[in-house]
Amino acid sequence: MRTIHKQGIGGYYLANASQSPPTTSQQAKSRWSSFGYKDEVTRNLDTEQYGLCAYSEIRPDEYGLGTHIEHLEPKSQNPQRTFDYNNLVLSALSNDDMQKLVCGDVFGGHAKLNNYDAELFISCLDANCASYFAYLSNGLVEPLRRLDNDGQKKARYTIDLLNLNSHYLVTQRKIWLNELDELIDEHIDKNMSLLYLAVIDLTPTNNKLSPFFTATRQRFGKQAEQLLAKHSPDML
Repeated sequence: MRTIHKQGIGGYYLANASQSPPTTSQQAKSRWSSFGYKDEVTRNLDTEQYGLCAYSEIRPDEYGLGTHIEHLEPKSQNPQRTFDYNNLVLSALSNDDMQKLVCGDVFGGHAKLNNYDAELFISCLDANCASYFAYLSNGLVEPLRRLDNDGQKKARYTIDLLNLNSHYLVTQRKIWLNELDELIDEHIDKNMSLLYLAVIDLTPTNNKLSPFFTATRQRFGKQAEQLLAKHSPDML
């Protein structure tokens, strides 16, 4: 999970709606449903997330998927944050996508729904969120082993809540990481620059990142950290 740095207010209309927030879950549901400027908010979120799903880090546009605006704190639990831009991220899967995926493959915000425990959930706005997860060659994501018990519990809760090990995500991550590992091995065998390869996979092109940024970052290790610190500190 990559840290998202919030930028701006999400647009005039969202900011205006946030001035008089709903006070009940029913009001939140009704007003959000009728809010007519979601496309503008979506564009702003997509820009600050470099095209990645906030939770899975898949690139919806490259995988033929849609998106939806996700409330980190559900509207039903905290209606006053319905129009709070700092409570909004972009998650993969539109309503239409839900018809394409088999049972159990739904992930991200559509898996989370209204379930949310602030004490356990690891937010993608947390500056240290990436440090909770390990991305394995088989496509699975697990709690980082060196975490203490509390950290392990939070990571496991978040993985399960967002269904980050859905069959679909595991398959796509495995394909991506296997191809990346082959490229890394090829560069090492041919004495080619791993730094150049890292630049391609870890820095934005046309304000878009490659999918599975954190898994890729972990693969490049210290080289990734040095590269990002020098050329893209906002990626850290």
